[in-house]
Amino acid sequence: MNDHKENMKLALEEAKKAGKKDEVPVGCVIIDEGGKLIASAHNQTITMADPTAHAEILALRQACGERKNYRLLNTSLYVTVEPCFMCMGAIIHSRVSHIIFGTYDPKWGAVGSLYDFSKDRRLNHQPEIVSGVCIEECRDLIRNFFRHKRS
Repeated sequence: MNDHKENMKLALEEAKKAGKKDEVPVGCVIIDEGGKLIASAHNQTITMADPTAHAEILALRQACGERKNYRLLNTSLYVTVEPCFMCMGAIIHSRVSHIIFGTYDPKWGAVGSLYDFSKDRRLNHQPEIVSGVCIEECRDLIRNFFRHKRS
C-alpha cells in the first residue's frame, strides 16, 4: 500500500498541473512491473481542444510509445479520479493489469459508480482494481476546483 500512496502522489502532482491550466485536475501515471515510471500525464482537453485528451488516454499513448507496443501487460495505472467509460475502454484494450484510483466519479465513473467495466466478463480483459488511495487529497482537489469554478 505504501507504493500505492507514493505513486498516487505522482498522479496528484500531475493533477495539480492540470488545475494550474484551468483544466479539470486529473492526473495519471503508469508504472511498469519493475516499479519504473513509464508515463505521466494530466487532463488537457481544453489546451489541446481534444475531448479524448484525458489524463489516462495521454498516459496510455505515452506508455505505448515508450514500450513500442499497444499492449501494456504487467503495468499499473494510477489515476486521481475513477476512469470514465472512454478511458476504461482504452485501458482494457491496452491490457493494463492494475488500476489504482483515488476518488470515485459519480457522474462519469466506469469502475463502480455508473458502470463497472472491470467486472464485465463479456470483455476479454479484467484489470485488478484498488480504489480509495489518497482519497481525501484526490477528492478535495477536484471538489475545490469545481467549487472555485461555480463561485
